[in-house]
Amino acid sequence: MTPTTVEATPDALVAALRMPVWNTLAARAEGIRRALPPRPGTARERLAWLRSLDPEQARHAALLDHLDALCGHISGRRPALGYAADDSLPDAALQEAEGFNRQLTALIAAYRAVRQSA
Repeated sequence: MTPTTVEATPDALVAALRMPVWNTLAARAEGIRRALPPRPGTARERLAWLRSLDPEQARHAALLDHLDALCGHISGRRPALGYAADDSLPDAALQEAEGFNRQLTALIAAYRAVRQSA
């Protein structure tokens, strides 16, 4: 569903944005995940893994954690720390999704314009 200008309410735009934003963030996360060494499951092993990363890999690992948290939040599986549970589409998710798809970026801009005027 793509809202028309007649139905471009914040709720309609959130509904239209949720899945494309999630898809974009998930694709970015998957690309980063493939570029990093495999993450171990236990806390102790994960700490050793984090310490073994070079600075660029560590930045990518932090971004991966951020993207995974936003994906979980958008999907409603688990609220991300620092974001209200009732904020189904945090601005940070929009910022991370911008610039990777022209249509999505235009829809995000429309959402921000409607939200500001509301």
